[in-house]
Amino acid sequence: MIRYDLRCENNHEFDGWFRSSDSFEKMLAAGQISCAQCGSTKIEKALMSPSVSKDSARADKTAPPSLTQPDNPAAAALEKLRRHIEANSDYVGNKFVDEARAMHEGRSPSRAIHGEARAEDARKLLEDGVPVAPLPFIPRQKAN
Repeated sequence: MIRYDLRCENNHEFDGWFRSSDSFEKMLAAGQISCAQCGSTKIEKALMSPSVSKDSARADKTAPPSLTQPDNPAAAALEKLRRHIEANSDYVGNKFVDEARAMHEGRSPSRAIHGEARAEDARKLLEDGVPVAPLPFIPRQKAN
């Protein structure tokens, strides 16, 4: 996981966690990163100080770091959140907007869902009173 300090065109600063720098670039190009304050998708990396891990934090310095286990508390918390969401909601992919609206209007039974939505579509859902929130990770179905 990599964390970037980000800034929108309106100078709102926020941070984002990404699987890799490539995934950040792809999400940025697709307009999938938006400002939490104003919804702008014109985002750029802000100046940030590097985060350097200390070898002393690892108990066994001879063992290589794990590629399957989170290596810090923030990554562990995100992984725990991901597991909880995946276990307790249905992945609906690109049909998220339609499903959320159908449940809100009573055309579909209410249930917990997660999936993908463009920033402007999510904003329209919020304006119509449909409760939605962005997740701080890419669904596993899209991660490969």
